[in-house]
Amino acid sequence: MRYSALSILRNGFARQLGWTSAWRFPKPKAHYDVIIVGGGGHGLATAHYLAKEHGITNVAVLEKGYIGSGNVGRNTTIIRSNYLLPGNNPFYELSLKLWEGLEQDLNFNAMVSQRGVINLFHTDAQRDAYIRRGNAMRLHGVDAELLDRAKVQSMMPFMDFDNARFPIKGGLMQRRGGTVRHDAVAWGYARAADKRGVDIIQDCEVTGIRRENGRVVGVDTSQGFIGCNKLGLAAAGNSSRVAEMADLKLPIESHVLQAFVSEGLKPFLDTVVVYGAGHFYISQSDKGGLVFGGDIDGYNSYAQRGNLAIVEHVAEAGIAMIPALSRVRYLRSWGGVMDMSMDGSPIIDRTPIDNLYLNAGWCYGGFKATPASGFCFAHLLARGEPHPTTTAMRLDRFERGYAIDERGYGPQPNLH
Repeated sequence: MRYSALSILRNGFARQLGWTSAWRFPKPKAHYDVIIVGGGGHGLATAHYLAKEHGITNVAVLEKGYIGSGNVGRNTTIIRSNYLLPGNNPFYELSLKLWEGLEQDLNFNAMVSQRGVINLFHTDAQRDAYIRRGNAMRLHGVDAELLDRAKVQSMMPFMDFDNARFPIKGGLMQRRGGTVRHDAVAWGYARAADKRGVDIIQDCEVTGIRRENGRVVGVDTSQGFIGCNKLGLAAAGNSSRVAEMADLKLPIESHVLQAFVSEGLKPFLDTVVVYGAGHFYISQSDKGGLVFGGDIDGYNSYAQRGNLAIVEHVAEAGIAMIPALSRVRYLRSWGGVMDMSMDGSPIIDRTPIDNLYLNAGWCYGGFKATPASGFCFAHLLARGEPHPTTTAMRLDRFERGYAIDERGYGPQPNLH
């Protein structure tokens, strides 16, 4: 069924009895051309683009839970491409361009809202750093706009511009950035992939990776053995666990990242704001809740929950930027398991093991990268060579000394 205004009208007259399931619930076949481990945004996007761009439809996506139960449903919905380094900038710009056409591509309302993203700066040195980043963006054809204090104050007069420690002096804005409904991204990609013949197997946990003569030939799962020609790992924070099944040790750590939403408020924040004096970011959802987050909890964890110290840290940073938040109540919080790489940038590459491919190390950038990640991973799986925008995202770059260290923190995953 194709979604449209006409289909809504028709089903309205039919008492809503004509809607069909968004995707099938098939039993796994004995063998697939490609198996993707991980039914999150990246895995589903990869399956969609494998079918759409490369005509490979004998594909299975294996998800140990249900679609949307992982990080794709546990984030703060922000999309942007305001990156500095050549290894990141073209890739995230490709992702933003795919976001802009996503709803037409998938025939699904993902609620793409290009409301803009503003990174605030508080010192002259920070301003100069943002000028440099903005110039790098514009050299790559990416929109960037430097705002002075008066311009930011006219847009958001409720912020504490005269904070004694961190006065707000301006910001770098990307107007094409914004937010997307995270659940709708998973549902839209699942529906589109299923429509092209991809099997989405839920409640199917991978328990082992089988190899013969050094080559991957399939996976053992909670639903039995499934053979494949190629195996792609897109398991986010669980990538290390899955890779260990093939005796592959990855240069990533898993940390929990919390996100929060407040009670519903009347509209007052019509853009995404990133605090420059602490790791805090905030936007307002269509329901009125303020969606915000901060740093990872700082210790290795596979739990989808965090601790009170980060709750306090996020609240303090938010109130320092917007004092009125002191009168707003938290509604709920959640956590995603982050696959933190050694340089804070992702890995999309073949592994040293034949027929095994890796998509991991997304740190804080996983959700915004969803379309480009799937597009480029599908290119790698189909053609056996990296997409032009991911040639710097090789697995062996740490050994070769070609890190993509956007934040300049060195090989410390917990700091990225």
